[in-house]
Amino acid sequence: MADTTPMSFDAAVLTEPRGPKPRRRLSRRNIFLYGTLLLVSVYYLLPLYVMVVTSLKGMPEIRMGNIFSPPVEITFEPWVRAWSEACTGINCDGLSRGFGNSVRILIPSVALSITIASINGYALANWRFKGSEVFFTILIFGAFIPYQTMLYPIVILLRELGLMGSIGGLVLVHTIFGMPILTLLFRNYFTSIPEELFKAARVDGAGFWGIYFRIMLPMSLPIFVVAMILQVTGIWNDFLFGVIYTKPATYPMTVQLNNIVNSTQGVKEYNVNMAATLLTGLVPLVIYFISGKLFVRGIAAGAVKG
Repeated sequence: MADTTPMSFDAAVLTEPRGPKPRRRLSRRNIFLYGTLLLVSVYYLLPLYVMVVTSLKGMPEIRMGNIFSPPVEITFEPWVRAWSEACTGINCDGLSRGFGNSVRILIPSVALSITIASINGYALANWRFKGSEVFFTILIFGAFIPYQTMLYPIVILLRELGLMGSIGGLVLVHTIFGMPILTLLFRNYFTSIPEELFKAARVDGAGFWGIYFRIMLPMSLPIFVVAMILQVTGIWNDFLFGVIYTKPATYPMTVQLNNIVNSTQGVKEYNVNMAATLLTGLVPLVIYFISGKLFVRGIAAGAVKG
């Protein structure tokens, strides 16, 4: 006969389905996670919001003191003034001259540094030579030397080369200083590519440049995007090298922005300063948003391996 003894309370509790409880715990965790992300987002986006709304206000409205309120009457005059009319000393051409200089500095610096570093990384990963590891160690060590210790020697070097105060001199500086970290990125990425492809190409008779252009480059778009974003961000936002190695006629945009914001002539135009700051940061921001997915792919595919 089947046992019909009533189940005890403890046994009923033990056999009670416990499915909903993990779901409740997961729900609480999600609420905490998204709440934290929301607070962090607000913390970082609030200054940007203040900058945007301030740049769209006129000075009478700004003097009312409420920096968080949206503009009552939107005006783009501060943006126009920041771009073409803001004064620094005797020059009243805004950021336009600095923007042109920054573009002339950025394009060759990024192209040269990425090209040379990709070839270096490819050679160190696939064409080992005697002393290659020592060479790579010395190169990486250069990435950790503080810039400040090399400022004056570079001044002497650029002066001897006749490049001090020129855009070409600053391009040379950015190319050299970008070399160590970019070489590390490319070397680690190329070592993550299956070695069988390299060996098969060697068997088929491909040489150094044939393998580089026909095999490595087509497979390396993500890491090139990573390198481009790192270089564009670093070079475009650079202030130290720009203020030391150039002169007023060749100042990049960041130095021009500093001169506009810290100008002591006339009334402090906060709306113009905010517009100038936003204009200066627009280029790297746009590039990052356009190529952000490839940036993540490049990092995940081997940019930080090894």
